[in-house]
Amino acid sequence: MWKLTRPDNQHDKLTRDNLLDLQDHHLVRVELVREDQRQVWVLTKRGHGEAKKLLEPKGIRVSALREEKYDSVTGELLGTSYDDHAAAVTSTAAELHRAGIGHRLGFQTEIGHRLADGYVQRADLVVKAPEAGVPVMLLEIDRRSEDAHDLVQKLRRYWQWGRLLPKDAAKRTADLVRSRPGAIEDVDHELRLWRRFYPPTGREGLVPLAFVFADTTEAKVDNTVAVLEEAGRRYWAPRRYDSLYPKAVTARDYRQAVPVVVTTLEQLQEHGAGAAVWRRLGRTEEQTLTAALDNPDGHTLYLAQEACADADDQQRRAAQREAERPVCTRCGRKFTDERWEEITVHRTAVRAGDKSVCGPCRADDVAREEAAAEAARLEAVAPPEPEPEDDSGRGRGWFRRRN
Repeated sequence: MWKLTRPDNQHDKLTRDNLLDLQDHHLVRVELVREDQRQVWVLTKRGHGEAKKLLEPKGIRVSALREEKYDSVTGELLGTSYDDHAAAVTSTAAELHRAGIGHRLGFQTEIGHRLADGYVQRADLVVKAPEAGVPVMLLEIDRRSEDAHDLVQKLRRYWQWGRLLPKDAAKRTADLVRSRPGAIEDVDHELRLWRRFYPPTGREGLVPLAFVFADTTEAKVDNTVAVLEEAGRRYWAPRRYDSLYPKAVTARDYRQAVPVVVTTLEQLQEHGAGAAVWRRLGRTEEQTLTAALDNPDGHTLYLAQEACADADDQQRRAAQREAERPVCTRCGRKFTDERWEEITVHRTAVRAGDKSVCGPCRADDVAREEAAAEAARLEAVAPPEPEPEDDSGRGRGWFRRRN
């Protein structure tokens, strides 16, 4: 508790004194003393009411009241409502808070996520730390009390919950999703149910999910993570982009996936939650939390690769077009785009003349044809020249006879 409330203090005396003072005012009580002599404190009914008045106007959810239960024979207070799992959840929140990930009022426990069939999947812990680059993250704390395949089913339920529509979704959208399997993937995340509860993650995909393992061996953790990676691949793994350039685009599409990271409580306590102790499913190295949640091979890379591939394709097409560009058989010059189009488009090809010559040569041909036509026209409209009179039959005798 003192790590969560006073992360900068080296000792818990201040926290213990505050709890004892609250106990004197009947606001808190000790419910359980663990084997290591650490005490588990809970709110009394009076303290629970005070907390609700203090926190609920700010939108902070208060856990359910833990009623005092006593053994019917011995009369001793029963502290079975909190166990080592609850202590591990609190310790995880404390380590996150100590690393600057989440404000102490930004943690919520046992948050339900209702599925379409009515089943409620409860997250052990929800943290909101936008200032640390983690707007929202769901955490499942496992002390290896659950089978690895049970964790896969939890992952599946969170994935399903992220694909639900709100009840007041537009009828057209709801009909589309009902009529075609997978149609929900065409619905923007802003229109889905999960955005009514949580802020945008700032990254592709659904709400991130973290599995924190506690009080177990490294071998068991490795085996569990292997099962999660293999059996849960459909829910966490990215897909290939449907690109026009499949060979050039290596980016992965994370938009429909649940980002899943894993670590252990022991690593958090030894190195701190801000250290490179988180491993993203599908990766081999351990990273910081924000680095593990980021997608360097995601949508940003896709846009860059798609733009680069498109530019290369346009350059290739331009080079290929230049190689295929016709050459004038008369002067040796390459055809312009206008002349090339003129000789190939059906509606203009019939008037293109000699298709083996370029535009200037074609213009010369047209000029010669027009000159010849003009000369013919002028010759056709000019009046005929008069023929000279024939005086060959008139001699001297004809002149004498006139006289």
